[in-house]
Amino acid sequence: MLFELDDITLTRAGAPVLHGLTATLPEGASCLVGPSGSGKSSVLRLLNRLVDPDRGTVLYRGADVRDRDVLELRREVCLVPQLPALLPGSVGKNVRYAARLAGREPDVEHLLDIAGLDGSYADRDAARISVGEQQRAMLARALALEPRVLLLDEPTSALDEGATGAIEETLGELRERVRISIVLVTHDPAQARRLSDHTVRIEAGRAVASGSAPELVTR
Repeated sequence: MLFELDDITLTRAGAPVLHGLTATLPEGASCLVGPSGSGKSSVLRLLNRLVDPDRGTVLYRGADVRDRDVLELRREVCLVPQLPALLPGSVGKNVRYAARLAGREPDVEHLLDIAGLDGSYADRDAARISVGEQQRAMLARALALEPRVLLLDEPTSALDEGATGAIEETLGELRERVRISIVLVTHDPAQARRLSDHTVRIEAGRAVASGSAPELVTR
C-alpha cells in the first residue's frame, strides 16, 4: 500500500479540519474527491509532512512518515500546488533549480517534453507564459526531483476547458512514460473518473466512501 491514514484528526487555528479520517491509497493513480472545504488539500499535505496530524498516523509504504527526514520525504513525495508558484526567470532556470536540490543535473528539454512543453520553453520567462503553461512548468520542475509520488492539488482549477483537457492529457501520458504514483485532489467527480483508478470521497473532514473511480462516481 502506498499510503495508509489511520484515525487522523487535524485542527487549524483552533478549528477542526479532519475528524478521525481513515483511508488507504494504493500505488498507481488515486484521487481525493469532495466539495470545497471538505479537507481534501489538508489530507494531501499530510502525505509529505507539510502538516502533521494532531492525532493518528500516516504511513508511507508501511513506515510512519514522521520517521523520515522531512526534506528527503518531500523530494520523494513531491507536491504540485493548486496555483503556479514559479521562481523569477526562465522556465529552464526553475527546472534546474529543483534538480540541484536533489543533487542532479537535469535534461531540461526531456523534462519539459514529459510535462507537455517543447524545448523552446526552457528560455522563456516563466512569468510571461499562460497559466496552463505555468502549470506544466511546475510539473516539469517537480519531475526534476525524480520523485516516486506526485501530489497534485486541483491542477486544473484555474484553467479554462481547453487548458484543462490539455493538462489531463499530459497527466495521462505521464503515467505511461514515467513509473510514478499520483495522488490527485479535485472537486470534480468526472475528473476523478478520468484520471484515477482509486478514489476516496471526503466530506466534512471524514472519508465517507472509497473504491474504484468508476464505481464510486456512479454511486
